[in-house]
Amino acid sequence: MDKDKERELATASPVRVGISIGDINGIGPEVLIKALSDSQILVDCTPVIYASTKTISYHKKAIKLPDFMYQACKDADEIHNKKVNVINVWNEEIPFELGKATEVGGKFALMSLEAATKDLAAGKIDVLVTAPISKEAMKKTGFKFPGHTEYLAEMAGMDEALMMMVSDTLRVALVTTHIPINEVSGSLSIDKIYNKILAVEKSLKNDFGITRPKIAVLGLNPHAGENGKMGTEDLELILPAINKAKEENNVIAVGPFPADGFFGSSSMFQYDAVLAMYHDQGLIPFKAISFDEGVNFTAGLPVVRTSPDHGTAFDIVGQGIASAQSMRNAIYLAMDVFRQQKLRKEITANPLKIQAPEKKKAGSLD
Repeated sequence: MDKDKERELATASPVRVGISIGDINGIGPEVLIKALSDSQILVDCTPVIYASTKTISYHKKAIKLPDFMYQACKDADEIHNKKVNVINVWNEEIPFELGKATEVGGKFALMSLEAATKDLAAGKIDVLVTAPISKEAMKKTGFKFPGHTEYLAEMAGMDEALMMMVSDTLRVALVTTHIPINEVSGSLSIDKIYNKILAVEKSLKNDFGITRPKIAVLGLNPHAGENGKMGTEDLELILPAINKAKEENNVIAVGPFPADGFFGSSSMFQYDAVLAMYHDQGLIPFKAISFDEGVNFTAGLPVVRTSPDHGTAFDIVGQGIASAQSMRNAIYLAMDVFRQQKLRKEITANPLKIQAPEKKKAGSLD
């Protein structure tokens, strides 16, 4: 099979994009409706929203988009290709309290997420895009996870997944995610950092099609510890992890870099990904550079999941001013990664076996 045929197979049918609604009192429904109002997105995508038609109707009226069209479905078996589908996960009337973190908001966000992940596991949708949730509201429902990343990792039977922020110019992955800053140092180890480096390389190859990726690894302390004068983690944990990845796996990993100098120069654009040690070290510069455009991608899962890089933005709910660009990019990235993974499986499905050369016969001129 030639490569053109393989690519045709990988992109032939529209991708079934399951979308959890997020907090119904946040901007998730607004940015989702705006993103899906562009009919061009339906050329390659079959969106499946897990919520209720009443919820979508309420929000499209709130932001004055009466022409937004969708199909109501009882379940994923009824979805229509290349149309916006809304699965009625619930049917009851909801007391909306826009801009507030309520138990009701958390309850329906969780119902939507659970229904979407169930269909994802069953193969009824191809990828999952999650609209923003309120951690405060989710906690009121008994949700025990810091965020989507940790929830999906447990659903997949994994200890943890890799959180990666993605834009057109920058990819930033994290060693630690949603933990207090005073716990970061104690949670780091050579093996943890080493495994994250390997996870980043694997994702860049499998999910983004980069054959020989280059990874920049940030230090933990100011000036990357300045040879132990400002902390020893950089010398004792991060550098050995980088060297181990190079020596044992031939990974192109460079660092540790001082984070301020690295993001303050053009160096960040010379690498295929950056590995940061903790949440704000990576996400503050990423969002300063790519806010409203970036995507949160959970790498390392057996399924594809993306999300906008912003939160519920309770302060601007219902005003119709929220940008849909990050949600739109999240949908397209999910489709791109899904197709890249599918293409890679096609290409590597039946590798040619290397045969030993035949021995030459005596007197042969060959």
